[in-house]
Amino acid sequence: MSSIGFIGLGNMGLPMVLNLIKAGHSVKGFDVNTSVMDAVTAKGGQAVSSAVDAAESSEIVITMLPNSSVMESVYLGESGLIAQGVKGKLFIDCSTIDPSTSRKVAAALEALDGAFLDAPVSGGIMGAQAGTLCFMVGGREDVLSRANPVFECMGKKIIHAGGPGSGQLAKICNNLMAGILMAGTAEALALGAKNGLSPKVLSEVMVGSSGGNFMVEKWNPWPNLMPGVPASNNYHGGFHVKLMLKDLGLAIDCAQDSNAAVPLGAAARNLFALHGSLVEGNELLDISSIQKLYFANIDNYKG
Repeated sequence: MSSIGFIGLGNMGLPMVLNLIKAGHSVKGFDVNTSVMDAVTAKGGQAVSSAVDAAESSEIVITMLPNSSVMESVYLGESGLIAQGVKGKLFIDCSTIDPSTSRKVAAALEALDGAFLDAPVSGGIMGAQAGTLCFMVGGREDVLSRANPVFECMGKKIIHAGGPGSGQLAKICNNLMAGILMAGTAEALALGAKNGLSPKVLSEVMVGSSGGNFMVEKWNPWPNLMPGVPASNNYHGGFHVKLMLKDLGLAIDCAQDSNAAVPLGAAARNLFALHGSLVEGNELLDISSIQKLYFANIDNYKG
């Protein structure tokens, strides 16, 4: 088993840490929100007071951070890991950030005899808790081979996307599609409901026809139609609207940098931005709550 320093214990990072501890790894965890530390120590992990403390005596360092600027600061900032002499380790970044920042950090760490993988995840909070995440990994194959036993404690699918930054690119392309699909599914269900068609019946039609997709099959946005999904829990849990906005923004930025066209992605981002701004708290709801944008009186629907 490995000694692991884990930096970033938010909604995704904390359950990932708990699965590492459960698998027998020795884990030191750090987060700027100290209130989450008790959950780490209660399961046998060690809470430390800084990112450097988590990393310096660990064989493997994993980060799960909110955005590109925070990730770059943790690694390359004046008080970051490199500046504080943390080097020569296996570094795994599971944040969702722009590919260029990931490549920049990879180059800096590898110049100091470190190994780096960008390994953003898909599967949401439920996947993190269940240990069924999908890791999209960028970096060298030999480094991935070293990291696989750790990934397997937290996920069920590990996909090597290519060189440094490729994991991030795969993630933002995937979430671009996810945002488009969720908005499209909600749009179709609302159109049917407003014209007297049962959302349940329409969902069955889609699943058995060319309109079938992951959102209608596994993450249906119509309330109380599918057990165990956020739409049946007042849209709580799942993947927050504000995070989808971040990821769609990353995709659009990447498209601009590479002269790629993403008109559907831009439209989806505008829809989620409108939804998030209409009612306070919407940004903290699951992305399936965009159904409410299309069907404002959905709570009173009697169809």
